[in-house]
Formats: sequence, structure tokens, C-alpha cells
Amino acid sequence: MTDIIRAEAGAPKIVERSTFQAELDALRLREKAHMREGDAIAAARRRLPMVEVDAATPLIGERGPVALLDVFEGRRILIAYYFMWHAGDPAPEQCEGCSFYTAQVRELSFIHSRDVTYATFCQGPYAESARYRDFMGWEMPWYAASRDSLETLLVGRRVGMMHIVCYLRQGSRVFETYWTTRRGVEAMDNSYRLLDLTVYGRQEAWEDSPSGWPQRPQDDHPYRSDGRPIVQWPRVKAGFSDDLGMGR
Repeated sequence: MTDIIRAEAGAPKIVERSTFQAELDALRLREKAHMREGDAIAAARRRLPMVEVDAATPLIGERGPVALLDVFEGRRILIAYYFMWHAGDPAPEQCEGCSFYTAQVRELSFIHSRDVTYATFCQGPYAESARYRDFMGWEMPWYAASRDSLETLLVGRRVGMMHIVCYLRQGSRVFETYWTTRRGVEAMDNSYRLLDLTVYGRQEAWEDSPSGWPQRPQDDHPYRSDGRPIVQWPRVKAGFSDDLGMGR
């Protein structure tokens, strides 16, 4: 029966504990080298030059207009996630990737203990995007940026894309120290990191997995199911309204 299951599911071969541990120990050497290289890259990131940005760049918060400088909330560092937004579209049609990553940002007290503020900068109107934040149950600081503000803050980059941008405040001056986009925003993620530890991995078609491994179909969206971003479904099933106030 074990051989049949292994053949059907493509499961790893079954070995004694000592053989398993020897294979794991060999892999651990690669994991440690990978971690050390990550530490070296982070050290180089801390030594990047920085560029000044306009500290007075306006954003919209829950109390109205606010300057970029004030978003720091008195702390020295700001991490801003630039949330893609489809203005006028209902909740099911909003960005599934941004929703997936933002849904994993919950407890900020440890970040605050390092003199760092985290905030979401929505690339769309404040009113409807704030209703989306409330529908999702998110509690992080939430701001909206106009097109003009985005052109200032994301100069040289594609407005409308997801970004993480890091800033440093020195008195009343603000400097950009780092930014990333696309898979770089996986820095916010723990779901994929945990799945990467499992025998089936992320179960996505692009992964290098043994033949027979369970994988989502090539045309199946990794962040959506049944017409919605996956992370919306628990909120819908719990009875929270996804009405963004647009009459749709």
C-alpha cells in the first residue's frame, strides 16, 4: 500500500531516520550559506546612498491632508507599502496580490520598538480604499496618494505597481533609502515562506518540483478563487460588508 501511495502522489522515498537526518544535514549547509548571503545583502542595503524626497508631499489620511513628514508619527524610519488600486471597481475586483501581502501585516509593536513606522499608501481615492481597509479588518495607518504625489514619491518608477519604499527622517528632512517591487514585496509575506518549508512547496506551476507533485493549474490565479481575492473570503463569510460606497 505504501508503494502504491508513493507512486500515485509522487511522495519522497521512505528511509530510516539516520538517512533522513544525513540528507537534511547536507541541505542545512546550503540553507546556512543562503542565510549568510542574505545577511551580507542586508548589510550592503544598509550602506546604500540615499536620496532626498519632498517632506511636504501631500497624502490623505483619516483626518484629511497630511504631509509625508507627519506619516512618520515622530519615528525616524518609515516603511511604506504602495497598494495598487482600481478606482471605481468593487471589492472583488481590487488587487489580489496587494490584498494577500497586506493581510499578513498585523502586529506592529515590534516594528515600532525599533523606531519604525509602517503605513499603507493607497494609489487611489481615500474614501473607497479606506472602506476596503475596514472591510478587510486591517488596522495599520492608511493613506491615499494623488497622481501628482505618486509621481513625486515614485519618480522613475511605474505608478500603479506594488512597491515597498523605505524612508529615513532627519529632523524635518526625508530621504528614500531603499525600494523594491514585484517579488521583492514577499518581504511582507509569511505564507509562502512557510509553504516553502513543506514537501509540496507553493504548489505553483513555475516551481521546480518532482513529477506528480500537486500543483495549481497553469491558468489558475495564485491569489484568487471563485471570483475574489482569496483573503477576502473569510471576511465575506463572517458577514462583513464589502460595499465600497460606489453604488455597485
